[in-house]
Amino acid sequence: MHIAAAVLPLLALAFALPTRAQVEVRIGSASPLSGPGAHQGKDIENGARMAIDELNAKGVAVGGKKVKWVLLAEDDASDPKTGAAIAQKLVDARVAGVVGHLNSGTTVPASKIYHDAGIPQISPAATTPLYTSQGFNTAFRVVASDRLVGRTLASYAIETLKAKKIAVIDDRTAFGQGLADEFNRGVRRLGTATIVSRQFTNDKASDFTAILTQIRARDPDVVFYGGMDAVAGPMLKQMKALGMRAKLVSGDGICSEKLPQLAGDALGEDKVFCVVAGGVTGAEEARYAAFVERYRQRYQIPLQTYAPYAYDATMVLADAMRQAGSAAPANYLPLLAKIRHQGVTGTIAFDAKGDLRDAALTLYTYRQGKKVKLQVLRP
Repeated sequence: MHIAAAVLPLLALAFALPTRAQVEVRIGSASPLSGPGAHQGKDIENGARMAIDELNAKGVAVGGKKVKWVLLAEDDASDPKTGAAIAQKLVDARVAGVVGHLNSGTTVPASKIYHDAGIPQISPAATTPLYTSQGFNTAFRVVASDRLVGRTLASYAIETLKAKKIAVIDDRTAFGQGLADEFNRGVRRLGTATIVSRQFTNDKASDFTAILTQIRARDPDVVFYGGMDAVAGPMLKQMKALGMRAKLVSGDGICSEKLPQLAGDALGEDKVFCVVAGGVTGAEEARYAAFVERYRQRYQIPLQTYAPYAYDATMVLADAMRQAGSAAPANYLPLLAKIRHQGVTGTIAFDAKGDLRDAALTLYTYRQGKKVKLQVLRP
């Protein structure tokens, strides 16, 4: 009786103490974590995870409630059907938002599933214009679209590289073909160069002898490739073996830190030119550089391409939730649509379609086996 009498007041005191409920907010990450694009997909997951860990470390609350931020990372294998299945899996897991996908071919079919569920999706990589042209108010991206990339690369190839004859190859994916088509339009619009060959491969090919032999006969100044680095590397080796002198121009799919490994000594000096669909200048460069160093220290590997954009996409979702005081998609989506967020990749704001406003591009080449920044372009 004496022990019970002592314990009861303590129990009463415990129930009387104010408690601060903790809620769990799940953010989905979808990208290829297997297959040829796994290094790029893991880059996206790593960037998103850095943001999640920082949100937890800072104790970022939503609506006055302490939040446990959780990342659900899924492998879409760069496959449209798998991407759709992963999208449904994330919807069923009741994620509050999604960072992904990488490939345009997976992003577009997945976007309908997220839209039907009312879940905001921010792609850190997909550049096809189709993604934000479907009328889905849940679809956003933090990189420029292929229209801007293709037009800019066409201008650079003709006006700076002085190309008169251009060959075009694409990998028949939504991204590769779409980018090549936009590049072609840019070349035709300028009207001072000729497309002397248009060839096709696929995103799993490794032998390009037949198409490159046809192209070599046309002696182009520039070969444009729409696709990813896993194909561009072997293609460069075979271009060298065939004695081709043409420069290779492409988009962000090849603009990685792994390309030197994939291409070996065929990479050359100032032979490959590519753009990443984003860019910072001035004071923003220090913020970006600090992120790159944090990434290197944490993962002990170089950043590939998309980690900063995945980091920003995650932070933008969290910022919209914070402003809305709610992690419910229906409540924070209106805030996301009109957000203005200072990220490591620059100031992020969206237009009515969900495209990035005032998008920049960063032009790179490769020298001595390293990716070298040439300039930031704001077309």
